[in-house]
Amino acid sequence: MNLETNLPSPAAPLRIGQLAQASGVPAKTIRYYEAIGLLPSPLRAENGYRLYTADDVRRLRFVRSARALGFSLAELKEVLAMRDRGQAPCFHVVDLLREKVDEIESRIRQLQTLRHDLQDLLAQANNLPAEDLDMQHCICGLIRDHKP
Repeated sequence: MNLETNLPSPAAPLRIGQLAQASGVPAKTIRYYEAIGLLPSPLRAENGYRLYTADDVRRLRFVRSARALGFSLAELKEVLAMRDRGQAPCFHVVDLLREKVDEIESRIRQLQTLRHDLQDLLAQANNLPAEDLDMQHCICGLIRDHKP
């Protein structure tokens, strides 16, 4: 698999629309990433247009993919800052991945408990009156009295 596909030549700077197309990140988001320091400020052409490089494309593709995997902007800023300082962030990224897996496993357990609670309520609802304005003997009363 070639991870360097569709990158501009190193000598050909890109304007923001071209960077957006090459990276899959909208121009508005690119400007935001610049504002928060996730993407370095680009060079400027004489006419003031931002000029980007293939490195910017790679950086934005990484950010886009990492965001899809659940990384926060703060986490990515830290990872990219490490890289920018000449430190390999790989061990840190592995730690973050472990944390994300643990968070997902915890959330799955919470969702399984929630599903079980909802299934119990549904089973009980079948044996209760459907209309009880006082919510004393219907499903609404069970929900009200449910202990999370």
